[in-house]
Amino acid sequence: MHFKKISVYSLALAFVLSSCSGKKEEEKTVYENKKFSKSTENTVHLTEKQLQSVGLTTTSIQDRNMEKLVRLNGKAEIAPSHISSISSIMGGHIKSVNVINGSHFTKGQILAVVEDPQFIQLQQDYLVTKAQLEAARLNFNRQKDLNTSKASSDKTMEMAQADYATLNATLKGLEEKLRIIGISAKGLTTGNIRSRINIYAPFTGFVSKISVNNGQYINPADTLFELINPSGLLLELKVFENDVNDVKVGQEILVYNNQKPDVKSNAKIVSVVPSIENGGSATAVAKLSSVNSDFVKGMYVNAEVNISSRYTQGLPNEAVVAYENKNYVFEDLGKSNYKMIPVVAGISDDQFTEIVKADFLKDKKIVQKGAYSLLMMLKNKAE
Repeated sequence: MHFKKISVYSLALAFVLSSCSGKKEEEKTVYENKKFSKSTENTVHLTEKQLQSVGLTTTSIQDRNMEKLVRLNGKAEIAPSHISSISSIMGGHIKSVNVINGSHFTKGQILAVVEDPQFIQLQQDYLVTKAQLEAARLNFNRQKDLNTSKASSDKTMEMAQADYATLNATLKGLEEKLRIIGISAKGLTTGNIRSRINIYAPFTGFVSKISVNNGQYINPADTLFELINPSGLLLELKVFENDVNDVKVGQEILVYNNQKPDVKSNAKIVSVVPSIENGGSATAVAKLSSVNSDFVKGMYVNAEVNISSRYTQGLPNEAVVAYENKNYVFEDLGKSNYKMIPVVAGISDDQFTEIVKADFLKDKKIVQKGAYSLLMMLKNKAE
């Protein structure tokens, strides 16, 4: 009985040891598989059919003289100094509105007509005061002559002089009021008194907003129109943190909109806001070299800034692919195998991208055409 009990314990111990050994062996196999998987996760193999479909070509690292091209984007805005709110100096009823939203106008053009009896009263007051002034002038001259011969007292002459000065000041004030509502006092007579005044455009530009309609009564504080002077168009561009030190006031840039990407206009950086916002960018403000109707307020715009020129090493743009904010190239290993290699991209132009510290790529065959297709295949493989 004692022997049998020892045998049972021995068998149980052997079973436990065997189980542990098997578990360790299994864990080792799993670890080795994972290690193997990790070593191959950056490589992709293409079949003959895939090779024909993708049409891969290869290139190699090249020495080039390159300029840094900084690409910016932003919106077209209007400087506050070039947005005008137009109102009437005096209240009245809108008799006519002669423009529509978005319409172009020229300086001096009649935008609207306002009608009110007070305009008649103002002109009438001017003409009456003008007549009274003439009578006061004659009386003052007469009293001055009489005072010289002592036929009139000094007090009478002084009152005549005061009346003349008061009426003269009143007339000048009425003349100025007529001027600011667009009525010339110089040619005003009882025969051309009018009940309407015109609202004139102060500059050449575009109507961005109309706040009135025919027949509406307006007060002097009411805004009738919002006008835009296109010469005040500014381009507010985002400059990422890595490029902030390269973008400076006075630099010439090329700008274009998404509707006409091939048509580029000249502009100049006029200010750079020395502050990095939450999005990791600062704001540069540029102004077009000449007024261009292709750019309007609120439009999204793009810009290109050539910063500097230097001799460096690079690859064709299509050979460098980006994934999750990192840059990669694919090395041709032969036998239809391709390995993805991380690289640090520097400056770029229309054709090439600089590769920082590119000596490790020397003598390697790098995929040019088809690099993006390899990236997609590798991504799908990982998923």
